Amino acid sequence: MTSQPVSTRQRLIQAALELFTAQGVSATTTRQIAEKAAVNEVTLFRNFGNKHGLLLAVLEESAAFINLGESLVSRANPPGDVYQALKDYASDTLQALERMPELVRSVVGEADQFPAENRRALGRGLTEANRYVAQYLATVIQQGDLNTYLPAEKLASLLNGMILGYAVIELTSEFHELWESRDDFIENLVELFLHGAMSSRMNSLQTNCQDITDLPAVLVHEILQQAKKSGVQDYAIAYLLFATGLSPTEIVNLQRNHQIYDPQSHVLQITTPGYVRQVPVNQWILGKRYGYYTNNPLIKWLKSRKDSQNFMFLNAAGKPISESEVLAHWQTWTAGLLTPQGKPPEITQAQHTWRIEMLMRGMSLENLSILTGCDRIQLQPYAHRAKEKAALEQAMRLDQKPV
Repeated sequence: MTSQPVSTRQRLIQAALELFTAQGVSATTTRQIAEKAAVNEVTLFRNFGNKHGLLLAVLEESAAFINLGESLVSRANPPGDVYQALKDYASDTLQALERMPELVRSVVGEADQFPAENRRALGRGLTEANRYVAQYLATVIQQGDLNTYLPAEKLASLLNGMILGYAVIELTSEFHELWESRDDFIENLVELFLHGAMSSRMNSLQTNCQDITDLPAVLVHEILQQAKKSGVQDYAIAYLLFATGLSPTEIVNLQRNHQIYDPQSHVLQITTPGYVRQVPVNQWILGKRYGYYTNNPLIKWLKSRKDSQNFMFLNAAGKPISESEVLAHWQTWTAGLLTPQGKPPEITQAQHTWRIEMLMRGMSLENLSILTGCDRIQLQPYAHRAKEKAALEQAMRLDQKPV
């Protein structure tokens, strides 16, 4: 089957786009465009009038950014990770702009030399591309994935405006220190967009923060002591809850070969469907040391084992321990203990405590995301709580020093 021949008009538009992209509009002549398209220069004038007429056709018929918008819209059904979808859209858009640096510089620096119709065409193209982004945002808002007080069209304009602003700065200036890298800009852009433009989302975040309740150090150490009294395995399970931030589900799925340790580190491999990650086993828990990388409650438990079972933790019948059994152990260790809120400690608070402690000790939100398998948005309540605790600690330190 033979392919359809490319028309003279299409060849001229493609040649112009390639030359404008490579060397800018001003530096490109009609003769160069005609030669690249393998046509007579008179043919160019007959079809487009002049170079700016050809530029108008390029602006009106190039579908690169509309295609990006259509790709974003397709990710709304079925709904997915909004944070990742917006990051991918921003990254793809910037990559498209970076592939045509001279054209961007020409459009920015020479716009006053273009006829009004060219500038209107550029505006129409941007508006059309923006419509697709607004369509995506309207869909995820309707699905309940985003809550906002701004219309989707306004949000799309803000997002695209910031992306285009970045491209203009990057392609027209050097040696600035506005951001570390493109990835750094994109991450901060999406964070700001989701948590700044979305005020209702922030209200939701504040509500979620109320559900993030870590445990005080004195209570954590008391729970660990009670677990130690219950037996070697109990002590090892309690230790992992506070030393790794693992959930009961992750703990019951651990196998003996999922750990790696030496004098410098102790690491567990967490295997979930489609995803494998590693987490450290901490020596220090809220200011108190619990053994060493080569000698801690977990290692002592495993060394005491005489069976050949692969699972790391077993029940009284010698079978893999279940989540309900882990919870029953937790209730034994915490019997009679109360949190500062006057309630019995919940097992989920062990994970909250570990995550907040990691942030308090200087871990970045990005690295915590890697260790936990949660995205940055899910971890924002922990970051908020860690900042609250840091502020409280600073206030208490200041109270101890006379002015």
